[in-house]
Amino acid sequence: MSIFGAIMDKIFHHPAAQPDAAVVGHAEAAAPSPADTPPSVEAAPAEPVDVEAVLTQMAEDKEFDGNWEESIVDLLKLLDLDSSLDARKTLADELNVHVAEAGTAEENIALHKAVMQKLADNGGHVPDNLRG
Repeated sequence: MSIFGAIMDKIFHHPAAQPDAAVVGHAEAAAPSPADTPPSVEAAPAEPVDVEAVLTQMAEDKEFDGNWEESIVDLLKLLDLDSSLDARKTLADELNVHVAEAGTAEENIALHKAVMQKLADNGGHVPDNLRG
């Protein structure tokens, strides 16, 4: 599994990722039944996952005091994923993020923003402040 795939899995399958009526509103009535959904779409959540709420809940549950909102290293640590330079280089390759030398603050900030944007692109509700 790719590193981004592991990130999605940890967030989208967390118990706090259950659909929130305040976020999804009336979407339940319009959602297609699983029989009507093409197999390639089944991997995406049926309802938007509130990424910020899930990550906040995870941080509270773990009493995590890192800065996952801005730091790719802290985000990966919160998710119990490898946050090493090699892992971040691999993630940067997966997401085609190459704005500066690997491991620099500029690259790490761009990588965090790219992860949040990609989560939004794949069915996550990610507020603008997390997408940068």
